Amino acid sequence: MAILDSQGRLLGRVSVLDIAAVLIMVIVAIGIFLIPGQGGSVAQVGVTTQPVEIDVWARGLSVKDPDALIKNLLAEGKANIIIRNQPYGEVKVLAVSATPRSVAVPQPDGSLKSLPDPRPELEYTADLLLTIGGDAQVTDTGIVLGNSKMKIGTPVELEGKTYNFNASVIEVRTP
Repeated sequence: MAILDSQGRLLGRVSVLDIAAVLIMVIVAIGIFLIPGQGGSVAQVGVTTQPVEIDVWARGLSVKDPDALIKNLLAEGKANIIIRNQPYGEVKVLAVSATPRSVAVPQPDGSLKSLPDPRPELEYTADLLLTIGGDAQVTDTGIVLGNSKMKIGTPVELEGKTYNFNASVIEVRTP
């Protein structure tokens, strides 16, 4: 009896191709689980982080009690942030303020005067200016939070225990 028959089987039982496939899977498993490698991404090796502050503006936020939301944001002191639909993690909520809604009213002399908007439905609408903070990489091309560059106009989503809303970055700075 020959070691390798006409159909490519060893001793008439096991295919040479099956043995090669099993051998490749064992080598890959050893490479993944047993051989240590560098952790983290190659882009983050040797990059230091420093604290940054980011101002975001949530305009037209529908909320029944804006003052309670502001107190809740400050009491929690942190929020989860999603940058360009990519979850980043947790950031600190450093400051929150409501910006008033106003309307331009023409005056008899032809000038404009800014007055508070009298519409009753705006009682349930808020414009919030939030300052959030965290540790980010400062590169030549800007500030990178997670794997996303934080620049003016970047859409972000803030999420906490009782809220989830979208905002837009209006300023990025290092304190």
